[in-house]
Amino acid sequence: MDNSHLDRRQILKATAVAAGGSLALPAIFNSPATAEETPSGKDAFQFCFNTSTIRGQKLSVPDQIDVAAKAGYDAVELWLGDLHKHVDTGGKLADLRKQLTDAKLTVESAIGFARWIVDDEAQRKKGLENARRDMDVLAQIGAKRIAAPPAGASGPIDLTKAGQRYRVLLELGDEMGIVPQVECWGTSKAISRLSQTAFVALESGHAKACILPDVYHMFRGGSDFDGLKLLDGRAIQVFHVNDYPKSPAREEMNDSHRVYPGEGVAPLDTIFRDLAANGFNGHLSLELFNRDYWQQNPLSVAKTGLEKTREAVARALEG
Repeated sequence: MDNSHLDRRQILKATAVAAGGSLALPAIFNSPATAEETPSGKDAFQFCFNTSTIRGQKLSVPDQIDVAAKAGYDAVELWLGDLHKHVDTGGKLADLRKQLTDAKLTVESAIGFARWIVDDEAQRKKGLENARRDMDVLAQIGAKRIAAPPAGASGPIDLTKAGQRYRVLLELGDEMGIVPQVECWGTSKAISRLSQTAFVALESGHAKACILPDVYHMFRGGSDFDGLKLLDGRAIQVFHVNDYPKSPAREEMNDSHRVYPGEGVAPLDTIFRDLAANGFNGHLSLELFNRDYWQQNPLSVAKTGLEKTREAVARALEG
């Protein structure tokens, strides 16, 4: 089944199905807010640091947390690979939790790659085992959510089945105290578009279903940013923020081309205004993989990223 493009009829069908399951996406088709209803000011959102942004510097998790705190972020988005390495080399999760508490940082999300979506039942079972292990680590440091990208899917996936599998992952999250956020990858053959991501979330019929959009991935997968106007802000709790240059062409672009917000051509003014208008008041998580930034002082990169993100939000909401 080729689900590369979903039409309005399919989305409406999924909405109706999800409504019966008390899904907390109450109005995927929003009524546009008036100018008076649109939040203004740079404090409309909170700011999170995804440690991929300094991945090339190969810092330990305690050092990553220290960078985020000193740079002035509200939260941090850690990678499970780094957390598992921390434990495997003798580090204690309790110490990380204390460090985070002392630094007044929350772990709003984390990046993992459990194969929850794949068609192969044995792989999917193993993926859920990995997800349980990941969620256990996150629960011990007080984290709230985990990304749930279509890892391992080498071809198109029946999105109705994907929604059912996402529900299984959400139910595991209920047990572990962690909320998985279904995420699209712009280069994925399974979930590459915002419409597909919303369909999977709706089809799960689970009250905690939510999506994890990304500026770069939306562009790379060919999603129209105006689609964000349709999503209720409560459907998004973390939003990966970045920017992309004018070239290379969309189909040739990769993660390493991401740049600081405001230094590319992404329609960030529209994106931030639409998010605010729809009631999103969660975390913008700076997620970059720029090799040039990986060669620089990590604290300088983190500070610059926060400054650029705040400036982009202020331009959008105060302009």
